[in-house]
Amino acid sequence: MYTPKKPNFIIATLPLLTLIGMAFMSTVYWGVGMLVPIITGIAVAGLIGKALGYSWRELEQSLTDGVSKALPAVFILILIGMIIGTWISGGIIPTLVYYGLSIINPSLFLPLVCLITAFVSLVLGSSFTSIATIGLAFMAIGEGMDMPAPIVAGAVISGAFFGDKLSPLSDTTNVAPAMVGENLFDHIRHMLWDTIPALTISAILYWIIGLKVVGNSPAGAGDPDAILAGLQDQFTIHPLILIVVVLALVLIAMRVPAIPALIVIALMGAITAILVQGRSLGETLQAMTAGYTSDSGQGAIDSLLSNGGISSMFETVGLVIVATALGGILEKTGIFAALMDPLIRRIKRTGSLIAATIFATFLVGFSSGAQFLAIILPARGFLESYRKMNLSPLNLSRAVEAAGTVGINLVPWGVPAVFAAGVFGIAPTQFIPWVLFAFIVPLLNIIYGYTGFSIKRITSSERSQENEMSRSAE
Repeated sequence: MYTPKKPNFIIATLPLLTLIGMAFMSTVYWGVGMLVPIITGIAVAGLIGKALGYSWRELEQSLTDGVSKALPAVFILILIGMIIGTWISGGIIPTLVYYGLSIINPSLFLPLVCLITAFVSLVLGSSFTSIATIGLAFMAIGEGMDMPAPIVAGAVISGAFFGDKLSPLSDTTNVAPAMVGENLFDHIRHMLWDTIPALTISAILYWIIGLKVVGNSPAGAGDPDAILAGLQDQFTIHPLILIVVVLALVLIAMRVPAIPALIVIALMGAITAILVQGRSLGETLQAMTAGYTSDSGQGAIDSLLSNGGISSMFETVGLVIVATALGGILEKTGIFAALMDPLIRRIKRTGSLIAATIFATFLVGFSSGAQFLAIILPARGFLESYRKMNLSPLNLSRAVEAAGTVGINLVPWGVPAVFAAGVFGIAPTQFIPWVLFAFIVPLLNIIYGYTGFSIKRITSSERSQENEMSRSAE
């Protein structure tokens, strides 16, 4: 029986080099996203695998094995689409936006932009939606206050990716623990150690920057009153609607499993839409399926509220599928191991392992520009190293989210930066220096790794349970 060869380091770089070239051209010049670059990477990895001695059947099976690891996350993404649709239709998200915009004060504008966007993103679970909706509103208001657009954009993106990293509705937040075999809400609780301090530090820095920038500049034309009036025209706005948000947070705190919790959260939005907003059952089901559509005639309002639905998640689901497929074939052929082994062999301490994880995640992020790939590949590649050092995989999922979900905003040709540039009309190189959250989160993880603070280790009972599961699988 023929034993496939192992790739050397130079051969292993070919799929990533292909991704770098295709990702750069696809996102910067062609504007067609990351699906084709990732599929091209799969093709190159497949050819390398065949040359190493793997059969086509083995390579096809590796794609299937990679995708199978993400199937729980795929179902969760579908539920997230339902939640966004019903929470808009039920007036929950509009109520959050309404009260958020109502407390804006020019002297506290930048930290409020960061914090309010963070809160909205936490509820939405989508950084892109937050950027394209409330982010645009803040950009318009900031322009009227004579605030530099790149700084406002940095505050918006910082807040938006707080939710993208921490929200149970976020796709990346679901993918990271799925890749290391951990529970979603355990993952979220472990991320509080780096996410909350990073947001707090960012808000303080934005407040200091705002004091220097705003000075005595008077407020201009950026008046949120039109947006507030538009929200009131379409929805019943009342503080009691926020009870739904509180109940959702209670579900998370009670450690209710992810899928049942998300189903209940979606149903709460649907019930609110019917009982409070007066929607029919058909309209509510339409919001679940295709999202809510606003036709107020006001561009800002319509952009803000036309969102959600199961169908809105299909592109994201497709990206998860092809990214996990690439991860599967890179694992099977030993390509990713060939890239990481020289680094992993030198690791002797917890701090070095965390730092290496951050570095590897940035490497994939700068190579591909894709969040999912930057999370998936290091998560699978470093998992065994964490277990050997008696470290909980939760440390790994937190680290890959730090660099893969948030840090990827520092990649000028990365999908998040290119998306924000298109929405705001600002070059990525202009606002990247002001995305403070993206600098602070990876740095905190490295500090925690070397100090041991908040690092979770595998207990003896957890180790016994893992061994028992391994024996059962065999």
